[in-house]
Amino acid sequence: MSAATTTVPGPDGGGASARLGWALTDSWTMTRRELAHWARQPVEVVVGLVFPVMLLLMFTYLVGGGRGVVGDPTEFLVPGMLALTMAFGLESTMLAVTQDLGKGVIDRFRSMPMVPGAVLVGRSAADMLQSAVALAVMTGTGYAVGWRWHNGAAAALGAVGLLLLLRFAMLWVGIQLAMVAGRPEMVTAVQILVWPVGFLSNVFATPESMPGWLGAVVEWNPMSATATAVRELFGNPGGATGSWAAEHAQLLAILWPVAIIAVFFPLAVRKFARLSR
Repeated sequence: MSAATTTVPGPDGGGASARLGWALTDSWTMTRRELAHWARQPVEVVVGLVFPVMLLLMFTYLVGGGRGVVGDPTEFLVPGMLALTMAFGLESTMLAVTQDLGKGVIDRFRSMPMVPGAVLVGRSAADMLQSAVALAVMTGTGYAVGWRWHNGAAAALGAVGLLLLLRFAMLWVGIQLAMVAGRPEMVTAVQILVWPVGFLSNVFATPESMPGWLGAVVEWNPMSATATAVRELFGNPGGATGSWAAEHAQLLAILWPVAIIAVFFPLAVRKFARLSR
């Protein structure tokens, strides 16, 4: 008498609805894994939240910001710092991905009956949640140091949407660079390259306060587009130069992240697929 065997369908089995259910379940599992990791090691999360706050306070009270601005320098500086915080979030993404690679976590996931893309979806969802919290903390800090928005709730929500779009784009840059680097030690090397991009923007000073050639470079920085667009939506001074980039900042604040996603999303997915073979 033979025993009956039960076959449990895998993520590749069943119809389209079954595969979608597997994908959603696996992605949520990976998201919860990241959130549980932060709950077990809250120091990493706290440092990630406190560091941009310290930068904002330092530039507000010690270094000074808003060079070349007509109006309140704080209202110029805070939206720029929000954009900077979203862009530099790629560093935390890089560190988390390289740590998983170094510990062989990706290899363990590869041996499980799960949707391969769930790892990337879980990473991106968790990082976006963390970024939303960071954005709320930075907004509250800005309010505490005297920053205000003036154009109503709808415009403010539009500004938040542009900031999160920039973060989503940089997230895929971070994932791709992490898989290319492969080791957590390489994150520092990438930071050396990332920081100049942040400072070659209009986060801390207007382009017209810079030499002509440098101002032109700054105006076309994707971070500058987001910072200028967010200032416009919040009703804060932006030091508009009358250039095409400045006058179409809201359009560029959408086009730049979409272009970045179009390049780095497929690169990251293909690289991850090669790692999983």
